[in-house]
Order: sequence, then structure tokens, then C-alpha cells
Amino acid sequence: MMGFDNSSNSGRSGAFGLHRIGAISVFLAASAAMALAQAPAAPQAGTPPVRSQFHEPAAMDFSDHTGFAQIFDGKSLADWEGDPTVWRVENGSIVGESSKENVVYNAYIWRKDLVAKDFDLKLEIKCEIAGGSGIQYRSQTGLPWTKPLHPGEKRNLDWMMTGPQADFWFPVNPLHASYSGQFYSENTSLGIVAWRGEVVNSAVGAGPQLVGTIGDRSALGGYVKVNDWNQYEIIARGGTMIHILNGQVMAVLIDDDPASSNNLAGKIGIELEGTPAKVSVRNIWIKKLN
Repeated sequence: MMGFDNSSNSGRSGAFGLHRIGAISVFLAASAAMALAQAPAAPQAGTPPVRSQFHEPAAMDFSDHTGFAQIFDGKSLADWEGDPTVWRVENGSIVGESSKENVVYNAYIWRKDLVAKDFDLKLEIKCEIAGGSGIQYRSQTGLPWTKPLHPGEKRNLDWMMTGPQADFWFPVNPLHASYSGQFYSENTSLGIVAWRGEVVNSAVGAGPQLVGTIGDRSALGGYVKVNDWNQYEIIARGGTMIHILNGQVMAVLIDDDPASSNNLAGKIGIELEGTPAKVSVRNIWIKKLN
């Protein structure tokens, strides 16, 4: 077997290796110099640091009313329209109450001289005893009432409201407890459009469709305070309506039908439903966009 002798190439190999190492060193030095030249200058003393583009949004303060107008002064119902045998002012709140002596099936009170379509609405609400309530918005008055009259019931259609409602109920039973936060269309054939915990889309010629879920309906009920004040916020933008209770999104409806009753400018009001029942609402503020 013939041996292989690389002694004749050792000098060339060594020189090539040194030359290659030298070239690499020059390249790395040049690259470092170029990177340094392109790097942003070090901040001068007193210059605030550049913030990352990835940061959490600032939390909204429910009590911040910048750009909002107060639509209840806590003293009088002079700017509101409703049955005076049902509605009163008590401890700075609008209070609606029913009893066996004053039976109520559906009663509403609405803010005069206010019509809004796109807005942010903030208020505090509390239900006691039993029964239910809700915040009417984009709603109309004076329309025929679709439900049959109960024995002895009388209705003034100027006090009855038709249209979107952000529901709120005393937990008289599990079903009624699940209503708080949902999107309900009062006095129309639509009924419950977006249950609590749902994001729903409604389009021309199609019924409501579930787009996604916010959370478990029963679990979301844990955000609702019983016999205590709840912070309710309603955001309406075009065909999108969002209900937020105590900082938690409860229901979202996206209605793409421009002819829908949900997409009309309308009045803001409060409902009392059932007997016996008591609802109190205070600190009512609106940021009207149109």
C-alpha cells in the first residue's frame, strides 16, 4: 500500500489558512464598524427612553366623564317622561317600584329631548326584591304594543318603549339570572338576539348567527352584584352594540341590516318589569357621537 505524503503541500495549506483567517477578521471588523455607524445615537442625558410598540392599553376609568353629559341630575324627573305612580327620585337615584297595591307588568321612563344612535352610555343600576329591568336605547315610543293586555292593565303608549335593551334582572331563578347583560329587543319579533356570553352577527335576509363566545353564561353571572350597585356601560357604533357589566363584556351584537330596528336613532330609557320589583339607577352619563 502506498503511503500518502502531504509534506509538499503543508506550506501552501498553512499559508492559505492564515490568509483565510485574516480575511475573515477584516470582514468582521468592517461589519461591526458598519453596524455601529447605522446604530441610533445614544440618548442624551434627560432624553426620555423610546417606548416599545408592544404595551398594554391604559385601563378606562368608569368614573371618568370627559366628553360626557349628565342626563339625570339626581334631584328631579323634570327631564324624564314616565308614569309618576311608578317612578320617583330617591337618594339621588331614579327609582321604579311595583307592589301588590301597584301592579306593574312593563313600565318605562325615558329622557326627554335626547335622541342618539352612536354613543357611550354609563350608569349604575341595582335591582331589589325581584323582577327585572333593562336600559333601553335607540328606542321608540308611541308604537303599538304587541303583548296582550293583562286583566285590569292600562297602557299609555307614550310611556312604552320599543327597541334594543341591555337586560338586567334580579336572580329570581336561574333562567332570569342569566338575562343580565344580554341583548334583548323589546316589543319586536326579535326577542333575545345575543344571549349573555355571545358575539352575534345579524345580516339582511339571515337570522342571528353565533360568531363566537365571550365566556360561559353561568360563569359570567359571577360579575353581577345582587342587591348592590352595578356599573353598566353600553357602546353603540353603527351596527355594533356592546354591553359591559362591571368591566366585563357580556354580549356583542353586530347588526348589518341598515333597516333593522336595532339600527335606528332613538331614546334612552329605563324599564321596570314584574311585581313585586324595585330598580334604582343613578350617575347616568352619555357621550353622544350622533
